Amino acid sequence: MIQLNLPKYNAKIIEKGGKSYIYDSLRRKHVALTPEEWVRQHFVRFLITDRLFPAGLIANEVTIDMNGASKRCDTVVYDRFLTPVVIVEYKAPDVKITEQVFDQIARYNSVLKVPYLIVSNGLVHYCCQIDYQTMTYVFLKEIPFFSEI
Repeated sequence: MIQLNLPKYNAKIIEKGGKSYIYDSLRRKHVALTPEEWVRQHFVRFLITDRLFPAGLIANEVTIDMNGASKRCDTVVYDRFLTPVVIVEYKAPDVKITEQVFDQIARYNSVLKVPYLIVSNGLVHYCCQIDYQTMTYVFLKEIPFFSEI
């Protein structure tokens, strides 16, 4: 897999039936190792080890209901009261982060109404903070620490 713009970690990868699987510690199982999953596992590890997000407050593949249709958020982070505060959307490293990617995460946020949206392809990361009082948003220079959320 490609080197990402994220800290390296010792990923647990196994081979089964000619396919590679990576261990997802949040879901407690091996999942198919796709380029997007490679980004997810590295980014989640970054949130936990570098930004001090409690692992117990992070969930992968969170299903939400959007007008009767089930959609899945790649990662959702909760505060200590289990209120969603961050949605993270991942793309494979070869996928450019475009306005359409932000449109996708914004649709998910129409349901969850979190103050932070993050999009990453493992090479480039964007974090947007939303102010619902003024109905404005600002792109942050860095991914915040959990204590700043």
